[in-house]
Amino acid sequence: MVRIQEQFEQVQAVKKSINTASEEVKNQALLAMADHLLAATEEILEANALDMAAAKGKISDVMLDRLYLDVGRIEAMATGIREVVALPDPIGEVLETSQLENGLVITKKRVAMGVIGIIYESRPNVTSDAAALALKSGNAVVLRSGKDAYQTAHAIVTALKKGLETTTIHPDVIQLVEDTSRESSYAMMKAKGYLDLLIPRGGAGLINAVVENAIVPVIETGTGIVHVYVDKDADEDKALSIINNAKTSRPSVCNAMEVLLVHEDKAADFLPRLEQVLVTSRKEDGLEPIQFRLDEKASQFVSGRAAEAQDFDTEFLDYVLAVKVVSSLEEAVEHIEAHSTHHSDAIVTENAEAAVCFTDQVDSAAVYVNASTRFTDGGQFGLGCEMGISTQKLHARGPMGLKELTSYKYVVTGDGQIRE
Repeated sequence: MVRIQEQFEQVQAVKKSINTASEEVKNQALLAMADHLLAATEEILEANALDMAAAKGKISDVMLDRLYLDVGRIEAMATGIREVVALPDPIGEVLETSQLENGLVITKKRVAMGVIGIIYESRPNVTSDAAALALKSGNAVVLRSGKDAYQTAHAIVTALKKGLETTTIHPDVIQLVEDTSRESSYAMMKAKGYLDLLIPRGGAGLINAVVENAIVPVIETGTGIVHVYVDKDADEDKALSIINNAKTSRPSVCNAMEVLLVHEDKAADFLPRLEQVLVTSRKEDGLEPIQFRLDEKASQFVSGRAAEAQDFDTEFLDYVLAVKVVSSLEEAVEHIEAHSTHHSDAIVTENAEAAVCFTDQVDSAAVYVNASTRFTDGGQFGLGCEMGISTQKLHARGPMGLKELTSYKYVVTGDGQIRE
């Protein structure tokens, strides 16, 4: 096993091959990576089968689905890399130019971070997405996969590096940490001088550990306690469609809804209709029904388990939905501000004033009106595959694409000026 310190040193030794690469060279590298990823489909699926076999019985079915790969998902990963090729290269972009009275010309210019570290859990596509975004934005990358997905991640990285071997970019600009113990995560958190930025992608435990212990700069990708509020002026059919998509299309991802708030004027009619869609119809279709966690008012209209206080602060990542009946838009906003992780929150309403109030008052990275929260995704926002969803406010917020992985510097051009 290669020690993580050696990997830090390796990536530092070769980072300039990507930090200073032209857009043409980076795009050629990405296309080669996509081609070699597809060529290694059989090896990647074999590795994924090993991970799946080891994980069965240890993680939930929805988490197993996050880990699982098939040919279609590998093709989608390759497509994601190619889509990054089509995005504008942010490096070298001139952000501002000014000239001082003394003749100095000051240019603010976008540059790469240098080396980015990613600590993530069981989603194999993060491996290729993170590598593609890092390289297109001029950065080397150190990837630390969760133990559950390590064999898959190793097969993916092996393919990506074979692609880089056909280019002028050194393959060691992509590093996969071989040590999946907790110690390697802490080593990355303390890697001052080796990592310019650290991004955690995973559950609350991982993210909190990184935020609390890292001495390198961190972008916090928050957990998703995502709310949908059905206003008294909501179109019920529209609300049913939005909630069904936001909860059931892929419940294991961070932009899936976890909490439903319903205005009391709608509850008696709407909640039984929702139960029909999310529970009865799903059972009839052989699908996993949604389990409700109901507050006292909601339990008057549909069946389910009584909600406990923590249910409104839980990212279930499963077929579970906490439901609360509120008396007003103001109460809905107050609840969201008290319990949201400020990831994505939505209102369903035909009242324009209510929509404006909601979007003004809810302080989340993405706030929706009459649309599913499942759109909080780099690809859906036109940013390509994403590095994560930032729920903080400094430097990056929401889906992180290429520009969020850059910094800037000032280039000052003179003609012999000196300071008096």
